[in-house]
Amino acid sequence: MTTPFGGPARTAPGLPNLPTPPTGWPVGSYATYAEAQRAVDHLADSDFPVRDVTIVGVDLMLVERVIGRLTWGRVLVSGAASGAWFGLFVGLLLSLFSSGNNPLGPILVGLASGLLFGLIFAAVGYGATRGRRDFTSASQMVAGRYDVLCQPRNAEKARELLAKLAMGPNPAT
Repeated sequence: MTTPFGGPARTAPGLPNLPTPPTGWPVGSYATYAEAQRAVDHLADSDFPVRDVTIVGVDLMLVERVIGRLTWGRVLVSGAASGAWFGLFVGLLLSLFSSGNNPLGPILVGLASGLLFGLIFAAVGYGATRGRRDFTSASQMVAGRYDVLCQPRNAEKARELLAKLAMGPNPAT
């Protein structure tokens, strides 16, 4: 059993599986996750035992990118739309089990009530913030650098393979 960091799990029976710090020797350091992933992919392509390899994000940061400004109009339209989708789903389910002549009735009732409740809940939620957060954003966890670690038994071989990757393709002679 391994931890999310690739190290062995150290738990006694009945205790939760808690994360442990990663182990291994550094064999490469990269500015982006894509570069670290490329390095591990190179090791895998070279028939290296990649189970010994761990990518570790160092100097973690939470980056929040602001997407746009929130207004009453945007909040109400978004709430009405999400409520309408949910109401449509409920209406479709009700129409499957209704015995009436008009299967469209439950769908329209579900759609209308979902739209109304979505509108109300969005208005109440936005009104409760009192303008303290008038923007939308997307959050992402990123690292300042990405270290590739390898268990000591194969670390030297990993360094040699990654050095060849750093030199680029072999020139034709």
